[in-house]
Amino acid sequence: MSTVRVRFAPSPTGFLHVGGLRTALYNYLFARRSGGTFILRIEDTDRNRFVEGAVENLITTLAWAGLHPDEGPPRGGPSGSYVQSERLAIYREHAARLVSSGAAYYAFDTPEELEEMRKKQEKLQVLLREYRRWLEIPPDEVRRKLGGGTPAVIRMKMPKGETVAFDDIVRGRVEFAADTLDDQVLLKSDGYPTYHLANVVDDHLMGITHVIRGEEWLPSTPKHVLLYRAFSWESPAFAHLPLLLNPDRSKLSKRQGDVAVEEYRAKGYLPEALVNFVALLGWNPGDEREIFTLGELEREFSLERVGKSGAVFNLEKLTWMNGEHLRRMGDAELLAIVRPVMEAEGLTGVPDALALDVIRLLKERAVRPSEIVEKGKYFFRDPDSFDAQAAAKQWKPETPARLRAVAGGLEGMTAFAPPDIEAEVRRCATALGVGAGTLIHPLRLALTGVGQGPGLFELMAVLGRETCLRRIAAAIRALG
Repeated sequence: MSTVRVRFAPSPTGFLHVGGLRTALYNYLFARRSGGTFILRIEDTDRNRFVEGAVENLITTLAWAGLHPDEGPPRGGPSGSYVQSERLAIYREHAARLVSSGAAYYAFDTPEELEEMRKKQEKLQVLLREYRRWLEIPPDEVRRKLGGGTPAVIRMKMPKGETVAFDDIVRGRVEFAADTLDDQVLLKSDGYPTYHLANVVDDHLMGITHVIRGEEWLPSTPKHVLLYRAFSWESPAFAHLPLLLNPDRSKLSKRQGDVAVEEYRAKGYLPEALVNFVALLGWNPGDEREIFTLGELEREFSLERVGKSGAVFNLEKLTWMNGEHLRRMGDAELLAIVRPVMEAEGLTGVPDALALDVIRLLKERAVRPSEIVEKGKYFFRDPDSFDAQAAAKQWKPETPARLRAVAGGLEGMTAFAPPDIEAEVRRCATALGVGAGTLIHPLRLALTGVGQGPGLFELMAVLGRETCLRRIAAAIRALG
């Protein structure tokens, strides 16, 4: 086998779909596992759908996910420009070659004629090739029309009465009847190629050995196989990935939830978690493992373990996986992610030492970095309200007097570490003749304003003695 060369070839029409991320990831992993080359190519010849800034966004999002192309914009490489709108002369020259060889022809149908034919096809439910009448006009008339500026497209002349077959790494042997294939437009009247021509020409010129893409492109593959044959080129290997599905097994769509990678990034999902999750949407490692780093995926991935069945996008599973990856992160690494969230909440100037203490206490309970800030605001600000349900359950008429006794004990402590705090609270409980829980639960409410959270004694050590005493006094005044 020649050196593996694969490509991710998105159209810059907006944000990166999670299905696009999976396609990019599988190409990347296959290249890394094979010691090959991963290429990014921008397929921007459909100018009606082009979105300004989408190319830059694609590059940034792939980098965020840890997928760094070996060739492509803006890095460059030996295969020339990797942006199709900059390769128009190449496509025109190759389209002309197909016309010269008889594999393609000029067609001069007007938009009105094409619309009429489309309606007729819908009504009759058969494939019409009325534009083939242009095959019968003399070459001199074709040249006259072209010279006179008559708008024309170049269509591929599809064979009749044969079966187009190819082997797919995921799906096995696939066959299509050529009679079901339209005479595909290869070059539009504005001089821009269609997806089919540009895709095949670029894959050949860039030395692509494996085309790994979504199942939705499977019906296009026989057209591409025929194009390779028309050029006398060897086809690459094909692998068509299963569809991504909503929980109701409909095709994954915006109607039922977020589909853009950028939306998950904005909600605090980690790139390690999203990549891990997306990798398992169609591929399995052959055992019960679910948590993988990108490096582990590079060593484990194989196309032979990609299944045919659609893969359900389970948001609960992604969220669980995000928590698992969050807990694997080092505290300092997590601080770099949490700090911008804190600042967005107005929590500026928080010392690193305090922020790291909070991260250590809360990351076991969080599934997204933002939750560390959301659930830990009381570490940075005195509570200005108290959870009504917790207060109704924990705050009794005798509670203020008991907390005053606890405060007195805390004032007399020499050390303020978690074991010392616990010992003092339990000593107070014994002196008062009550269980330790009778003090612990209202004490937590007084210090944090909420009824649950990390270990109380660790929490108090992070807050410090003066803050604890101040908050106990404030709670007694507020709650009575």
